[in-house]
Amino acid sequence: MERLNGRTAVTEVDVRQRIILAVLEIIGEGGVAAVTNRRIASRAGVSLGSVTYHFRSQHELLRESLRHFVAEETRRFTDLAEQHRDENLSLEQASALVGQVASSTGFDNEHIAPFELYIQAGRDPRLRAAAAECFAAYDRLAAQILSALGVPDAERAAGTTVALIVGLQLRRLATGSTVDELADGLLLLIEGTAPRPRRRPARTVVRRGTGG
Repeated sequence: MERLNGRTAVTEVDVRQRIILAVLEIIGEGGVAAVTNRRIASRAGVSLGSVTYHFRSQHELLRESLRHFVAEETRRFTDLAEQHRDENLSLEQASALVGQVASSTGFDNEHIAPFELYIQAGRDPRLRAAAAECFAAYDRLAAQILSALGVPDAERAAGTTVALIVGLQLRRLATGSTVDELADGLLLLIEGTAPRPRRRPARTVVRRGTGG
């Protein structure tokens, strides 16, 4: 917001963001099919012309809304990782922390919307590039965190870790399961990639015979 002559002016950036947030809320409530320019304008509190001015098509609306959500989520998790970077968290503590964050987030309409958009990307090839960008951003963040935890080949494990988290979050959404499943599953995966101490070969004891 900018202030002009003591009044608060809504900038173009503010309008664009309000439209995007409105799109995410509408998708979370009624799916992609519920998205109309008139409904967006009403929810965002902007004119109908503002919607078409900032976004030329529904495809662009969906694409930018997905990108916005993932950018905000990765920024939030990056900040969280920075806060705990010097604490030398164990694998168990890190997994529990992810579970706590997931539990506190909840499933409001804004957080349901990405699942709808990922499914829509399966139907609409034009959204797949944006979906791929979003998962790549999650993969990079996961690789950084796994590397900090001492997980070997963190980049290779990142995609599987992200897939596990997204899948278990979808399971939570669909079944109402507890966040403990997320923390336990993440710990199992990370422990499976952690280096295991090599066993030393058993020493063969040669006994010398005693002369009679």
